Amino acid sequence: MAKEVILSAKAISIRAKRRKLAEKVFVVIAFISLLAVLFTLIQLLSSVFVKGLKWLDLQFLTSPPSRFPEKTGIYPALIGSTWLIVLTIAIAVPIGVASAIFLEEYSGKSRISRSLDIIIGNLAGIPSIIYGIFGLAIFVRYLHLGRSILAGALTLSLLILPVIIISTREAIRAVPRGLREISYALGATKWQTIRYVVLPVSSRWIATSVILSIARVIGETAPLIAIGALSFIMTTPRSVFDPFTALTIQIYTWLSKPQQDFKEIAAAGIIVLLLLFGFFMAIGSAVRYRAGKFKE
Repeated sequence: MAKEVILSAKAISIRAKRRKLAEKVFVVIAFISLLAVLFTLIQLLSSVFVKGLKWLDLQFLTSPPSRFPEKTGIYPALIGSTWLIVLTIAIAVPIGVASAIFLEEYSGKSRISRSLDIIIGNLAGIPSIIYGIFGLAIFVRYLHLGRSILAGALTLSLLILPVIIISTREAIRAVPRGLREISYALGATKWQTIRYVVLPVSSRWIATSVILSIARVIGETAPLIAIGALSFIMTTPRSVFDPFTALTIQIYTWLSKPQQDFKEIAAAGIIVLLLLFGFFMAIGSAVRYRAGKFKE
């Protein structure tokens, strides 16, 4: 019996050592992978900044595109992207949050609710070009919106809606059940509980999902190409029904040109895109911080 106990203890000790060794190997592999990713990112960013900074000036930011590299600019694309991001957020966030509240708080566990869960989960994994084709068929042609900012914003709203709904539902689900019960015990209705308890507590995580959605909107190109966003435009849009271009489309157009100067100008466009991304991320982070302070 004693020998069996000793052998069992040795086996346990050997397994523990193997687990520790496997853990150390995994940590080393993960650290090397992180270094490889950071090194690649630094290389890409350094290449972009070295090539693009010399073209980045006030004339570049305030001029329309041109066939001549020294006269070209990014202003219409910058304004178009700003319009597109703001309008997409204005459309997608209220609809996405409201849908998540309904599905999580009101729909229950019915068969329809479970079917909607599956459908929304599948929609989140559909390639963005499919949304672009859908936007071309419905918004551009069927609703006769044309190649307008509104058509682009509606298409991108469909693209990010599943992400917002899923993330918002997870945030609402994470609110402790006890807070709801306390609110009900004080005589609050279901909607009052959602409005004054559930949403303030989950607002930080909802803001995080919105930030991630903004990041996806800023970098999307395929849906805009599919709906027919212009690659060359001299004027800035003045309403949601005007034609537009976006930074990603403009960068893609410059990269497709054979002249080397336009390759470097595309790098300057990437810098502007990164700055716009940082601007909206800063706004989103400020909203997220204020939501957290409000919760506290």
